[in-house]
Amino acid sequence: MSSSRRSTIIVEHLRKQQMWDSISKGKRLDGRALDEIRPIEIEVGLIKKANGSARVKIGNSEVVAGVKVETGEPFEGLENKGALILSAEVLPTASPYIEPGPPDEETVELARVVDRGIRESEMLDLSKLALIPGEIVYVIFVDCSVINADGNLFDATSYAAVSALMNSKLPVFEIRDRKAVDTGEKQNPPLTTVPVSITAVRIGESVILDPTAEEEACMDARITITTNSDQNFAAVQKGSTGAFTVEQLKRAAATARIKGEEIRAKLRESTKAGK
Repeated sequence: MSSSRRSTIIVEHLRKQQMWDSISKGKRLDGRALDEIRPIEIEVGLIKKANGSARVKIGNSEVVAGVKVETGEPFEGLENKGALILSAEVLPTASPYIEPGPPDEETVELARVVDRGIRESEMLDLSKLALIPGEIVYVIFVDCSVINADGNLFDATSYAAVSALMNSKLPVFEIRDRKAVDTGEKQNPPLTTVPVSITAVRIGESVILDPTAEEEACMDARITITTNSDQNFAAVQKGSTGAFTVEQLKRAAATARIKGEEIRAKLRESTKAGK
């Protein structure tokens, strides 16, 4: 092992020990309280050729989402509903630890967790997006790209996808000879709620919100809780191999409702300003 690599390992170990000591005393290395979320910036409508778009920053983590609307066949078993397809990618330039190539397990999990929060909250009333039930429906693609990765990509990607959908305009199609024809007009999507995810991680005996990449490297367990506009739980996803106590889960759930409502107000205000 080279001397430079040995030095890096020593620095990383000392940094982790410093982080554990600080968090155990109720403070984080960046000065935040354990339940404090980094500043959130939301910009919508930045991709002019998309049907909707948004850029979200949580601290130094940055995600861009774009919405594209087409027509196609419905999913099997969901013949009377439109289709929602969400994808995510982490660009190689987002972090020194990201390598080019097909999505890895973490990126696949990222897309699934974000998709689940939006889908299970029933943010979009897909039953209103069938043009000819069983034959032609709206197909809504939400593509998310991580521009910079500094922790908590689950929430950053979710907020970007939700903001892009809130910013979107759907083309109006007419059925002529059993084919969908774009009329050139636009309409609002059939939104029913605004889902907001809150991610918490356990480090030692402490639970913190909105972890940075450094904090994620030290985490024992992770949980992402999504609530809807009625503050009901829409989705819960646990990650990592560690566990939470029952009391920690109860506090995380209560916090997800409180913080979720604060962020929901910011999403609404930001997307309203961008339309």
